[in-house]
Amino acid sequence: MDHEKVNILLVDDQPAKLLAYEVILKDLGENLVIASSGREALEVLLKTEIAVILVDVCMPELDGFELAAMIREHPRFQKTAMIFISAIQVSDIDRLRGYEMGAVDYVPVPVVPEVLRAKIKVFAELYRKTRELERLNQDLEDRVRARTAELENSTAKLRESEERRSMAIAAGKMGSWDWDWITGDWMWDEGQYRIFGVGSENFEVNPANVQALLHPDDVDQLRKAIAEFNKGTRSYETEFRIVRPDGEVRWCVGTAAATADDSGRVVRVSGVTVDITERKRAEERQNLLAREVDHRAKNALALAQSIVRLTRADEVKAYVSAVEGRINALARVHTILSLSSWQGAELSKLIEEELAPYSLGGQIKLAGTEVQLLPATAQTLALALHELFTNSAKYGALSTRTGQLAIGWQVENDLLTLIWEESGGPLVMTPKSRGFGTRSLLASVESQLGGQAQFDWRAEGLLCRLEVPLVRKTAATTAPGKFEAASSAELQRASG
Repeated sequence: MDHEKVNILLVDDQPAKLLAYEVILKDLGENLVIASSGREALEVLLKTEIAVILVDVCMPELDGFELAAMIREHPRFQKTAMIFISAIQVSDIDRLRGYEMGAVDYVPVPVVPEVLRAKIKVFAELYRKTRELERLNQDLEDRVRARTAELENSTAKLRESEERRSMAIAAGKMGSWDWDWITGDWMWDEGQYRIFGVGSENFEVNPANVQALLHPDDVDQLRKAIAEFNKGTRSYETEFRIVRPDGEVRWCVGTAAATADDSGRVVRVSGVTVDITERKRAEERQNLLAREVDHRAKNALALAQSIVRLTRADEVKAYVSAVEGRINALARVHTILSLSSWQGAELSKLIEEELAPYSLGGQIKLAGTEVQLLPATAQTLALALHELFTNSAKYGALSTRTGQLAIGWQVENDLLTLIWEESGGPLVMTPKSRGFGTRSLLASVESQLGGQAQFDWRAEGLLCRLEVPLVRKTAATTAPGKFEAASSAELQRASG
């Protein structure tokens, strides 16, 4: 029969005897380990798992009794089976001493092979069975530990779930209820009372009172649920609104499950109510934001389309450069506005974004207090500033290293005044006609913002004065986007 081999240690100082023991025991099919002295046997024991020890009583240095005593002192070998072989007549006292040292049996010399094999086989099989039982016991303990850990984990999850439910109920976000379908009796927990905004001490829970707290447009949901349960439906979920006694409207989602008797008749309905008002409001804000983003995107595309259509240039390269510059200016102000969730933009930030590509060191000086611009005003001024910077870089003060540009602004009575003053650049001459940039700047500032743009083409450099109302009482202050959408039409008129 196939089985796991065990190690049998043979200890004797005479090689001939060891060889004889090997010949006798080899038919057992076990692993035979040889030791020619007590000390060698101890070394083997420390390195190898031994099932049975066959040891000669009479050995020099360390005899069998002394070796047995040393083996038994080690906790790992206290149960290892030891069989003594003795070539001398063993008295009862010697046997008793051997048993005290841990021997399990004696084999006299001359050795009868069949007897020795039988004794070794019995103890080897006993060792094997003991190990198998230990493994089974370990496996059982592992299973018990795993099952215990699983139960503890399930218990922890259940406790955590109950804690979350308790926290939700305590926060007024969740409530549970029970309705006896036969008697009509209702039971609400504290969370249910909190959601509906009533007190358990002065509110009687019955169908009429509950219906009175439902939003008039959602009363049919209750009737529909009752009809569904009467038809055999076992679960139902719906969203509905309640109107608290103080007039506040709250959104809720209700989940109900029916319990039926043996005949299939509904006898009880239990459910949970969750206050989802905040989620509904967040969804409304998200939908509003999506519509606003769509609206602003269309306005931006319309403005970009006008820029592309109305830009004029003698060469393709110049045309591409002008279009890219104006669209990039629009993109930069959109980035600034998006970072503020379209609440507005600081004027200084707009100016810094526009002058950033020039890297002119000390040629530009800025002076002014912080001014927060509305989105529409920021977009228009960003394009106006872009035109001023572009013209200055091409023809004005910023086209030479000696040129100087001073930009100053102030606010008084909700009127923003911005002064653009160039000096030290090329000689300036009053243009015979206004280009697209100048015309679009005038149209946007005057028509869109209700302000004024004045140009003084001085020989030493351009002086431009922009006056922009920060609060409009015209169509510009109506719904977001109407004023922005007008920009394309204004640009078209400017190009004409």
